[in-house]
Amino acid sequence: MSTIKSFLVLVLFAFCFIKVNAQQSMHTNENLDKKQKSIVLISAFTAKGDQLKLQKALHDGLDAGLTVSEVKEVLVQLYAYAGFPRSLNALHTLMEVLKERKQKGINDVQGKDPKPLPTNKSKLQFGTEMQTKLVGQPVKGEVYTFAPAIDQFLKEHLFADIFGRDNLDWKTREIATISALAGLGGAENQLRSHFNVGIYNGLTEAQLGELVTIIQTKVSAKDGIAANGVLQTVLKKNPTATVTHQTNNNNKLPEHIFPTGNKITNNNFIGNAFLQELVTTDSSNKTQVGNVTFEPGARTNWHYHPAGQILLVIDGVGYYQEKDQPKKILRKGDVVKCSPNIPHWHGASVESSFVQVAITGREKGETVWLQPVTDGEYNR
Repeated sequence: MSTIKSFLVLVLFAFCFIKVNAQQSMHTNENLDKKQKSIVLISAFTAKGDQLKLQKALHDGLDAGLTVSEVKEVLVQLYAYAGFPRSLNALHTLMEVLKERKQKGINDVQGKDPKPLPTNKSKLQFGTEMQTKLVGQPVKGEVYTFAPAIDQFLKEHLFADIFGRDNLDWKTREIATISALAGLGGAENQLRSHFNVGIYNGLTEAQLGELVTIIQTKVSAKDGIAANGVLQTVLKKNPTATVTHQTNNNNKLPEHIFPTGNKITNNNFIGNAFLQELVTTDSSNKTQVGNVTFEPGARTNWHYHPAGQILLVIDGVGYYQEKDQPKKILRKGDVVKCSPNIPHWHGASVESSFVQVAITGREKGETVWLQPVTDGEYNR
């Protein structure tokens, strides 16, 4: 038991350390500032086509200090990623917001206009240079050989006409692009590429993690979880992002401690849940530790543990209920002790994802799985 206790103390210390320093880290250059956070929501809601939420995000962004020129530039750029209809609708919403603010006596800063593009180079030449600088190397691929027109359009228009405009820096443009792709969903390959481009242009692991958290908690839990999975694969292949974060932030752990892991495919869960095994049992250790992420509405079946279990709530809002007891609401920082042989269930709330670290003693046998949690029991 001393090994189990030592491990539990270590995990609890790490968790508390993160919680205590969360607010402090907001003041370092490792985290997104207010303007950057606003761009995340503006971009994601533009890609979603959610004009009502975009309207609030635009108000918040302007209040945070974004200039009219910066907001317009973000919305114009996003036509290349979300399409003309979404971009045009978002620009109309911005116009309405600005009119409303002006009627209230709010005079928003217009900001600077971009300088003219160079005239001594063709757009193809200039765009190729911009693309190479942005990515860090010449971009090649079978798709560009298969469809040369798309390669020309990307270089002449996206990278020359858009990324060549200097009223937004490339880091800001990548925040907008990544946020739009994450909010759009179904664009994992492009999202993976832009995570790498963002890292190359100075975005840290902490900033990207915070961006994904904003998507998950304020835009779409499903899309946020998917984006986080893509981000974790990128970080594993790009260790310099992690090293930079640790060096510049006094070795503080990132807020997302563990990867999301793989989707659970057995019949012991309702909805989508993901498991990342952290400690597996062997002949000398009978304690299993895993990080479990539940999408909104997902939960376990009723079950019990012969040797008990401890749950550490890492993120989100969830539920825990023991048999014949009222359901409890769990939030980040809560700890639950599941007594041996007591049937219970746990999972995410209706509107929020839920992340927990489960520490399970298995010295007295495996988990015993029972019947599913009905919708009536879940919603009661």
